[in-house]
Amino acid sequence: MAKKKGKELPTVGVVGSGSFATAIVKMLLENAKLVHWCVRNEFVKGALELRGHNPNYLTSVTFDVKKLKLTTDVNELVSACDIIVLATPSIYLADAIEKMTCDYEGKLFVSAIKGIVPKHNDVVAHYLRDVFKIGFRSQAVIAGPCHAEEVAMERLSYLTIAAAEKEHIDALRELFTSDYIKVSCSKDILGNEYSAILKNIYAIAAGIASGLGYGDNFNAVLVSNAIREMELFLDAVYPEHREVNDSAYLGDLLVTAYSLFSRNRNLGNLIGKGYTVKSAVQSMSMVAEGYYATRGIYEIAFEKKLKTPIINTVFSILYEGKDAEKQFKKLTEKLT
Repeated sequence: MAKKKGKELPTVGVVGSGSFATAIVKMLLENAKLVHWCVRNEFVKGALELRGHNPNYLTSVTFDVKKLKLTTDVNELVSACDIIVLATPSIYLADAIEKMTCDYEGKLFVSAIKGIVPKHNDVVAHYLRDVFKIGFRSQAVIAGPCHAEEVAMERLSYLTIAAAEKEHIDALRELFTSDYIKVSCSKDILGNEYSAILKNIYAIAAGIASGLGYGDNFNAVLVSNAIREMELFLDAVYPEHREVNDSAYLGDLLVTAYSLFSRNRNLGNLIGKGYTVKSAVQSMSMVAEGYYATRGIYEIAFEKKLKTPIINTVFSILYEGKDAEKQFKKLTEKLT
């Protein structure tokens, strides 16, 4: 274990080699003397070892390779670490960790994933519980608002860490806090996870609106309706005392809906400009989690008979082939 200010820091590893995984490794190395990192393939591993940066994402970030323990074997990483941060896109999570055959009892699994696991059509917390028998007391969630690109530039960013156990919250706060990372804490594991998924869908809606030519006035109304819709959804799927105006909910929604770094907003913008959904998805260099999450979230809302006009509109465009302009014209009549 590494030490910080006389304290023992747990051994930590990151699974995933995309932009947010790369940002997480950078954050952790502010405090940890060594970070274990399970990357996608030997090419990424070799490039990091040779040049000290991820060849595909956040290439401006240079790592001291002596502080990295690189591997492509998830079992090697899990066996060596007390804390495992899962930071793959949701569509690749099952492929990454269903190879896990080592003993993981007593380990803390931290989800930095903001999407639905498609193979199981469920959030990561439920997937870990149901498939791996990892209970909520052995889980944590990292929420934003925190864009990987701004972490790379060391611009002041904020994380919300949700966990059931105080000792886990304290350990993660020690690992992540730095001059440019501020950490807030929560016990609302599922609420933070669902809100991180929902804000991506709302960001697609904001992007579509922008691509269609709607202005700031409309988007302000869209986002204010989105936070109310989010609160309705969260209360239905996981009733808990929470303040949706907190940074993890409203703050993350705002940055994802408005930021030019937002891949979900950018996906929506392409669709609004006239790209087909398929061509817009294929043109993205990174995974837009909101696209894959929309179907599962729509089905939950439908099953629970929730009034979610923004989710319904995005679903109709992405999965029913409906015309974006016509669907948004209808949506304008439902917003207040």
